[in-house]
Amino acid sequence: MRQFIRHPLDVPIEIRTAQRGSAAFQTQDISLGGLAVHSDVPVEPGSLIEVRIAYVEPAFEARARVAWCRPCRDGSGHEVGVSFLDAEDVFRARMVAQVCYIEDYRRSIARAEGRELSSEEAAGEWIAKFAHKFPGASGGLQ
Repeated sequence: MRQFIRHPLDVPIEIRTAQRGSAAFQTQDISLGGLAVHSDVPVEPGSLIEVRIAYVEPAFEARARVAWCRPCRDGSGHEVGVSFLDAEDVFRARMVAQVCYIEDYRRSIARAEGRELSSEEAAGEWIAKFAHKFPGASGGLQ
């Protein structure tokens, strides 16, 4: 049974390891515990890494530890679980996830309805419609 609720998140991420240097990854989901990412290569559990998400401005950067690594069921690489070392980074990562969801919402409304929303307008609509599905540590929107 999972300890934290996971939220799908599909954004590019850069991870730097001492063994491999920087590599591009794709996030799979985010939870209060950290991130899950897709990797073409295995990453050693326990490894200290640096995470960078440039999808937001300014870019999110944090230090983390690889909690687990396992082959994908479909043979397409590996799933890597990452936990942040600092509680503030966990909070900031969840804010990044929310910003990504809001930006995706803004784009989907433009495609589906032809409405062009500002970031603030999209945030207001997204919060009203979806924030209740994105609980924080206290059960509400962070």
